[in-house]
This record gives sequence, structure tokens and C-alpha cells, in this order.
Amino acid sequence: QVQLVESGGGLVQAGGSLRLSCAASGRTFRDYVMGWFRQAPGKERDFVAAIAWSGASTYYADSVKGRFTISRDNAKNTVFLQMNSLKPEDTAVYYCAARLSVVVTSLWTDFDSWGQGTQVTVSS
Repeated sequence: QVQLVESGGGLVQAGGSLRLSCAASGRTFRDYVMGWFRQAPGKERDFVAAIAWSGASTYYADSVKGRFTISRDNAKNTVFLQMNSLKPEDTAVYYCAARLSVVVTSLWTDFDSWGQGTQVTVSS
């Protein structure tokens, strides 16, 4: 498995921006589809975005499309989530996830490895 460590969460006002990072170690990073998920208190874990191994294909939840951007740097074994125009409903713990496959999916049960999560809080 690959080990994942997220960073970049915090408190921001509505309309603001944050950039999350996820550093991977342990296996060949480019073997993995990478994804971001989030979970708010009392709610299920939701898909946010995913990116293919090459970075050529990206996928987003409708709720974040046009506001969030996922990217990856395979040379630095890192995946990013740039979050703009943040809304209070974006408040959640954000998790980085890795899937040992070339097939991109939005199902959290398809991902093999998870980070510990980073809290994002958007105030109104």
C-alpha cells in the first residue's frame, strides 16, 4: 500500500480559497489513481474529485465543478486540491485516497489507501 499524508486544511471565510496537498510514499505513485473525498459530521463520505495516473483525465462532483481543481505532480509524489469560491457547505474533513488501478472511479469503496484527513471549515 501507499502511505498518504494530507495538509493544507484550515478555517476560511466564504468565498475564500484553500489548497490541499497529499504526499504519498511507499510505492510507485504513478501506478495510482488519486482522489479526494470529504465527510461532514453525521453524513456519508462523499466523492469530491479524482485524477488519472497521467493527470490527463480529471473528474469532479457536481457540487464542486468549476470551483475545485485536482492536479498531481508525479515527480514529487503529490496530489493537490485547489478549492476556490468556498461555501459553508464545503465544511468537512477532506481525505486523500489512492486506487491501484488505471480505472478512475468515484466510489470510496474502490480506493485502497487513505490519509488521516484534514479539516476544512468555511465560515459564513
